[in-house]
This record gives sequence, C-alpha cells and structure tokens, in this order.
Amino acid sequence: QVQLVESGGGLVQAGGSLRLSCAASGRTFSNMGWFRQAPGKEREFVGAIGWSSGGTYYADSVKGRFTISRDNAQNTVYLQMNSLKPEDTAVYYCAASTLYSRSPVQYTYWGQGTQVTVSS
Repeated sequence: QVQLVESGGGLVQAGGSLRLSCAASGRTFSNMGWFRQAPGKEREFVGAIGWSSGGTYYADSVKGRFTISRDNAQNTVYLQMNSLKPEDTAVYYCAASTLYSRSPVQYTYWGQGTQVTVSS
C-alpha cells in the first residue's frame, strides 16, 4: 500500500517562502510530481523529480522560483517555494508515477493535499 503525506502548507505574504514535504511509504516510484489546484480551476502541473536521477523539470509559471528536491534515505520529496505570489494560492498535491510526465492522469498515487495561501 502506497501512502503519500504532504505537510508544510500555510498562509504567507506575497514575496515569502514555504517548503512543502511529501513523505512516501510503501514503495518508491521513478517519478514524483507536484501539482496544485485552485478553486474553480483544473489541477495544474508544478514540477517533478526523478527518484534515482534527481533530475527536475518545472512548469513555466514557477520556474526560477520553485525548487524540487528529494531525500532518498527519508523517502521524502520537497517543494521549496520562494517569491510566492497570490496566484500561487492553491491546494498542493504530491503524486507518484512510473512515467516522467506532466499529465496528472499518468500519476497513480496522490497525497491528501495541503493548502497554500499567499496574501497580497
């Protein structure tokens, strides 16, 4: 049984930073992604990381501001978010996939989500 548990969300002012964590148990997958969903909008790809390679890729909207990293020993993936903007407000999810993909349909397991709110 795979379980993904996010933590680290909260309220922050514009320009501030937050770090989200995603602890994985059960097994590891080749690719871990972060997505977000704002009210009334579709789930949006944020970025992803390969468990073995550590290679990362990001959505254009967060490139240069967000950084994904992983701790293989702790089976944990992180999303460091800097220079936050009000439009970054959303529920953030981590997800696991065997494929290197930006599409949420390619991700098999999902965490419960954590709320990030950026005030202006």
